[in-house]
Amino acid sequence: MRLHPNQIPPLAKKLVKALIAARDIDAESPREVERDVEAVLESYVREVDAVQSRAREIVQQRGMPTGEFGRAVKHAAEKSGIKVGEDALDFVLDQLLEMLMHSNNIDEVFAADHDLRRRMRPLIVAAADLDKEVDLEVRSKLKHVQEGTRTWEIEYARMMDEIRRRKGV
Repeated sequence: MRLHPNQIPPLAKKLVKALIAARDIDAESPREVERDVEAVLESYVREVDAVQSRAREIVQQRGMPTGEFGRAVKHAAEKSGIKVGEDALDFVLDQLLEMLMHSNNIDEVFAADHDLRRRMRPLIVAAADLDKEVDLEVRSKLKHVQEGTRTWEIEYARMMDEIRRRKGV
């Protein structure tokens, strides 16, 4: 699951709006709850970026083939105590539930954990799928560059920004 920092504020707004509209939570200041949600999502994005940087360093230091990058990311994520790949969504949902239960900005949580997860999951998946579409488009244009190399990282970031701008993401 990948989220771009620009996606986080609108996603946080949708999540809080959905939870309040369904009467799953009660909050005097929904904007403050949105900020709490943003903080959780931004923290996860930063942690994933740090994990990928560490994995890149491991691959380079050990002279591993770039095809081992995914395994290095999983190893670095385990050491950092976060989840990536298929487990990322559940990890983020756990973090959001924890925040909802302990936030000073939420007056009351009325729904059970599984109901909160069910309400938030499709919104997060939709945001991640949009980023996945952009990622696939970028990867298709970078077939000629070997993944994991510094050139690939630079070109990937440049093309991601360009395509996101074009799509208004």
